[in-house]
Amino acid sequence: MSEYIIETKNLSQQFHVNRGYTVQALQDVSFGVKEGEVFGLVGETGCGKSTLARVVAGIYKPSEGVVYYRGNPVTGKQASSEAVKTRQEEMQIIFQDNAAALNPHMTVEELILEPLRIRYGKSGVEGAEKKLEERMEDVSLSSDQRRKHPAEISGGQRQRVAIARSLMTDPKIIIADEPVASLDISIQAQIINLFQKLQKEKRFSLLFIAHDLSVIRFISDRVGVMVQGRLVEMAPTKELFSNPRHPYTKTLISSMHMPDPVYERKRTLQEYENYQDPGQEWIEIVSDHFVLK
Repeated sequence: MSEYIIETKNLSQQFHVNRGYTVQALQDVSFGVKEGEVFGLVGETGCGKSTLARVVAGIYKPSEGVVYYRGNPVTGKQASSEAVKTRQEEMQIIFQDNAAALNPHMTVEELILEPLRIRYGKSGVEGAEKKLEERMEDVSLSSDQRRKHPAEISGGQRQRVAIARSLMTDPKIIIADEPVASLDISIQAQIINLFQKLQKEKRFSLLFIAHDLSVIRFISDRVGVMVQGRLVEMAPTKELFSNPRHPYTKTLISSMHMPDPVYERKRTLQEYENYQDPGQEWIEIVSDHFVLK
């Protein structure tokens, strides 16, 4: 049995746009998220993080490669309907822009209950009052917000609604795609702490995507670094930040400010302007620390 709840092997994704032009969004990406862990995926805007999230979640079909859920293929000719259904039932995804993701015509209560209605029909929300109250309490939403619409609450509260909504089906894995990028700094900290608290309490696996290294460092057990559609380094968080090996990873970490005057005095900014194909081979530096060379 696989140690990963979700895994990709040699995943590539192409998009065909006008006049036959093709965009290579992902190239030969292989990684996995373990049961009960927080895997942080980091990289600059446009590197393929969100595309990877959508392929893993089943929103996009990969051009090449395979996605596995609990060791069973859920893409390609070998995918079984049972495995695909299991992934659908046990996985939730949270997006960055919940002003667009949440139906503006629905109330907070309706939005949180909607996953049960989608899965079970009208009967799914009957008797769900207690669970609704528990999930709202989990994310610190007050009862007087139940009848409000997304436009009537703050960005941080909309993100709390999205999190409560994702928890209604008791998921085994949640994909959080840049969930704090559009929030104020003070609200970001609240939401990150909320994710960490809920993940520890409910023990779901979490694929947390961000471009902010400090966020990734705080919340993740392991980290994957992406550049131009490739996953180039992957390691436990402490190991990656103390011993980065890929030039792009070194560049990222050198740009991160730290609340440590000794570190700041020694910090040297590095440049990574000329991207070169890192090759095809994963090299294991130390246990569980891989770099593409």
